[in-house]
Amino acid sequence: MSLRERIEGDMKAAMKSGDNLRRDTLRMVIAGFKNKAVEPGRDSAELSATEVEAVVAYAVKTRKDSATQYTEAGRQELADKELAEIGVLEEYLPKQLDEAATRAAVEGAIAETGASSKADLGKVMKAVMAANKGTVDGKLVSRFAAELLG
Repeated sequence: MSLRERIEGDMKAAMKSGDNLRRDTLRMVIAGFKNKAVEPGRDSAELSATEVEAVVAYAVKTRKDSATQYTEAGRQELADKELAEIGVLEEYLPKQLDEAATRAAVEGAIAETGASSKADLGKVMKAVMAANKGTVDGKLVSRFAAELLG
């Protein structure tokens, strides 16, 4: 069963069980799949597994940004809703590396690429993101790379 089929099945199950948070969150992601499928310049209406995962990852990213903004604005109830939606969506993504593993990956990429200054930040970022596709947070990688190269 593909990730998209799993999400669609889970949305139907949430509808039957009355789990409104899960239902609404998954509906928004399914709408994201449909929007991606009809983008101009696409050859096919079918999404690849990578594209489906990217839509889910983008939904998590936007909710993290929203939760941060709501918290800064003093709207904790809205931030909590966004965080709950993130919890639902993260079930469909590969497990993210923790800070220690991310730091180790950055250190390995610095050694591998021979990076020695902040000018090499792009090379390190590219190496880490390619080696750990979908399992690392880009902001965290950037922070560690800048720290280690600075």
